[in-house]
Amino acid sequence: MIAREGYSLVAIALVLAVVLAVLGFQVAMIGRILLFAAAVFVLGFTLYFFRDPARTPPVDAAHLLLAPADGKVVLVTETEEPLYLQGPARQVSIFLSPLNVHVNRIPAGGVIEYDNYVPGDYLVAWHPKASEKNERSQLGVRHPSGVKVLFKQIAGAVARRIVYHVGVGDSVAAGQRYGIVKFGSRMDVLVPPHIQLDVQVGDRVRAGETILGRLPDPMPAGSEAGAEVAAQDLAP
Repeated sequence: MIAREGYSLVAIALVLAVVLAVLGFQVAMIGRILLFAAAVFVLGFTLYFFRDPARTPPVDAAHLLLAPADGKVVLVTETEEPLYLQGPARQVSIFLSPLNVHVNRIPAGGVIEYDNYVPGDYLVAWHPKASEKNERSQLGVRHPSGVKVLFKQIAGAVARRIVYHVGVGDSVAAGQRYGIVKFGSRMDVLVPPHIQLDVQVGDRVRAGETILGRLPDPMPAGSEAGAEVAAQDLAP
């Protein structure tokens, strides 16, 4: 399956491949081979990049924190998160090479409470300051347990187009497809410090399938515990 966000670029690549192939018939054999190879590469790489394979989240995904992207874990750290968690946080950063699947998926089920798109620079995606300076989307979801999860699509030196299809008020499920970053990029996931993470730097992860950590059970509606979590999260 091809990601719908790539339809226009696939169409452009197809037209370019046809033009290169037609030109190939107008030149000598060596030039013809080179043009045909270029046509195959342009179309083949575009189709490969925008592939959108089906993913099957774990059966208990409602209680899990899942990888939002395919790629390699490049950072697991303690940090401060002032936007949505508004306090100490644990952060996992995943680097997507141009060869990884670039479709992004929701890391935790719940309701989207925070949505912020930030234009910015285009540092290489693994740069320590990429999370703060690069073009990015920043989405916050409140899990039914009351735990807040912030996740970011971050453009890299090559990626110049972030696309996502959810916003404030939307109910989402862990592993649900929600967007794409075109070409090399990075994704960050930030959770409160009491959430245990089960990945480390160097791990390879798959969007919607790899478990990053576990989330508490949902709180009963109106319970004191649920109200206490909400109060803590809303405190300045």
